[in-house]
Amino acid sequence: MEKNLYRFILKHSLKQQITITLLSLASFIPYYYYLSMPKAIVNQGIQGKDIQFPVDLLGLGLIRLDHTHYLLALCVGFLGLVLVQQAFKYVINFFQGVTSERMLRRLRYDLYAQMLRFPLPTFRRTSQGEIIPMIIAEVEPIGGFIGESFALPIFQGGMLLVIFTFLLVQNPFMALAAVALYPIQFYFVPKMQAKVRALGRERIRNQRRLSDRIGETVSGMVEVHTHDVSSRMQAEFTARLGISYWIRVEIFQRKFMIKFLNNFIQQLGPFFFYAIGGYLAIRGQLDVGTVVAAVSAHKEMAAPWKELLNHYQNREDSKQKYEQVVTQFEQERMLPPEYQLDEPETPVDLGGAISVSGVSLHDDQENAILDNLTITVPWPARVAVVGGVGRDELLQLLARTLEPDRGKILINGQDTGALPETVTGRRLAYVGSTSHIFNATLGDNLFLGLRHRPQKSPERTPDQQSRFEKEIGEAIASGNCPFDPEADWTDYKAAGADAPDSLTVRAIDALRAAAFDEDVFQLGMRGSIDPEVQPDMAQRVLEARRAFRVELTNGALADLVESWDPAKYNTNATVAENLMFGTARNSIYQDDNLARDPHILSVLDMVGLRRRFLEIGHEVASTMVELFADLPPDHEFFQQFSFIASDDLPDYKDLLLRSRPDALDQLPEADRVRLMSLPFKLVLARHRLGHFDASEREAILRAREIFARTLPDDRRNAIAFFDPEQFTVSSSIVDNILFGRVAYGQAQAQEKIGRVMADVVAQMELREPIIAVGFQFEVGIAGARLTAAQRQKLAIARSVVKQPDWLLLSEATAALDPRSQAAVMAEVLERRKDRGLVWSLQRAADCSGFDQILVIEGGKLVQSGSYSDLSGRQGRFRQLLEHA
Repeated sequence: MEKNLYRFILKHSLKQQITITLLSLASFIPYYYYLSMPKAIVNQGIQGKDIQFPVDLLGLGLIRLDHTHYLLALCVGFLGLVLVQQAFKYVINFFQGVTSERMLRRLRYDLYAQMLRFPLPTFRRTSQGEIIPMIIAEVEPIGGFIGESFALPIFQGGMLLVIFTFLLVQNPFMALAAVALYPIQFYFVPKMQAKVRALGRERIRNQRRLSDRIGETVSGMVEVHTHDVSSRMQAEFTARLGISYWIRVEIFQRKFMIKFLNNFIQQLGPFFFYAIGGYLAIRGQLDVGTVVAAVSAHKEMAAPWKELLNHYQNREDSKQKYEQVVTQFEQERMLPPEYQLDEPETPVDLGGAISVSGVSLHDDQENAILDNLTITVPWPARVAVVGGVGRDELLQLLARTLEPDRGKILINGQDTGALPETVTGRRLAYVGSTSHIFNATLGDNLFLGLRHRPQKSPERTPDQQSRFEKEIGEAIASGNCPFDPEADWTDYKAAGADAPDSLTVRAIDALRAAAFDEDVFQLGMRGSIDPEVQPDMAQRVLEARRAFRVELTNGALADLVESWDPAKYNTNATVAENLMFGTARNSIYQDDNLARDPHILSVLDMVGLRRRFLEIGHEVASTMVELFADLPPDHEFFQQFSFIASDDLPDYKDLLLRSRPDALDQLPEADRVRLMSLPFKLVLARHRLGHFDASEREAILRAREIFARTLPDDRRNAIAFFDPEQFTVSSSIVDNILFGRVAYGQAQAQEKIGRVMADVVAQMELREPIIAVGFQFEVGIAGARLTAAQRQKLAIARSVVKQPDWLLLSEATAALDPRSQAAVMAEVLERRKDRGLVWSLQRAADCSGFDQILVIEGGKLVQSGSYSDLSGRQGRFRQLLEHA
């Protein structure tokens, strides 16, 4: 990147800067006449001085104006000049704004691209809290300055020059009076502004440290609670806030002193004009129109002068911020842009032997991690690396996530140091002991290693294509990436597939290799599909529902599930589910909204249950307050009565104190809603509070029919009704197959049902399609909705599915339990028997299935050979085995 701000501006926006400058220069001519017009209006239009009426307006005798009409013509001319001047300002400001935003977009993109080329050790020293504000917040003012960098001083300076010239023409004394105090401002104000800028930079540095502290607190929240250090953290944060506060106070003092000085000096101008101009007018040496025009022109001087002072401050701020940010984004040993962008003319194959020659690597303190290491690994080979310091770094060097200080690494005869990432990032795969999972779907993370370049553009309508071309054109003009983000980026061939369906097969095999297929299957079972988009899948789920129902009719399984029946009340479902006989598709019919919904309330009125719901709500609230008053929040009763939280009990207790059972209708609406919300959440088989007898359940069934029949047309899509022959939209796949509720109180009901359902899914060959549904699961920020083991399994599967020439694993199963570790190792070893695998292991006992073992100690290779060879003779590997 350019280290000088003005070189950056001229390099990328010279054409725009010239256009804005020419517009600024063109605006000065009408501006001079705009300044002259008040004088003409006062002297000629009002006083009729030095003019004879009627006036020949065009000098052709076609338009002759009397005194009044001539005044009106001058006023219209003045208004026209105002419009012309404002039009110039609008066009100039618009072009400045577009240029600023385009250059800001380019600057942020360049910084982001720079960050992507940082050597990985940089991120051990630099936190997110430092990098993010620099790219987002700190460069924002720079973008605003870029648009005005040349045009503003030319435009505003030119306006000042035009005004001064006009005053000079009118009277030299007034012209000198207008600018007499500007040198004082020009001397003092920048000095005061320099101090304000210095304070601002200090505040920015403190804000970065604040951001860093907040980010660190979020990341270490478990430790904060575990060790009870919240008070200490709050105290440290308070101190940081205090630094920002006092810096801001001092900025305010100086900033408003500058404003005071500017305003005072500006007001001295009219004083001189009125005094000098008035004196000259009394003496007859100056006419009144000239005085009025001079005062008006001087008022015009305030704005451009203020703009120039602000521009000077912004220029210095922007130059320093730009240089500071660019300097911090220039890292030693940073990767060149070609490393990420260059595509080889012919495919590069890394399926060959590894040769590590004289490689050395040091840490930040210049301590040797690898010391003149030389290793040869044949192809194909499954290699285990054990020992101490250096083994994990060796794999990172092979994967190009680290660069050696000295030495060379060849893979299949290719110098990896000279290969672009478009080769190493596709032909090699690395998984460390912890791997980052992005905030996207599970499938997006799984196929991340297959998405390098757009493969196929989506179909677009003419309007969509026009908008897309406009977007891409603007991206190119801003120096941004020209690739289509909405295209299909998946490289199916890299995974050994040719279409989405065959890729799914490959992906499931990779999940199986990582012992992750069952987890994804369960996520898929809890997911849902759109039957309009996947009608075949929906039909197969319905077939599974029918097969599952047949299985439940056998023996003791019949009582495990209470199915949905339009003519029956389901005692294992909530009252709300029984009334609506469906699931809510949006927030309209969520549980907390039912007690205030007009349609629900009208249906309850029709069946005579509205008052009864209020009474039951009062009774339920009384029972819960009585039962839970002295129980801790984690008591099992809170799980049983899950529709009320321990935090809500005090509110219900207060509500009961101000209500009487015989006057519930007189309660405020908010209290009535709270009470009426409780009955909707009751599950009769579970809660057993004695409410909703047979007659009331019959009333609920009548309400069910009325609710569906009278549902307004605009709410038809808010409910997915239960239908034995239809897939229930918005319900999960498992709920669609179950089509009912598990009976409460049945021993091991969930386990028995799970086994039956698994058998049905297998018989219907639905397992793989359901796993594919699991690909749509949103994993959350950094994969927070997955367990640590699941995140690591996903990282392994992500590397396996792209079928790299060399798979590099560094304690990749450390987060897994022993059984899963053994399963993953066995599966990966089997799949890589004809390919390349290097696995850094913590335990020597795990090396038995590998073709070759490398023992590294102190950054040096101390032993190498097969498991049978190394375990049968004395040496470091034998010691590691004995101490395992």
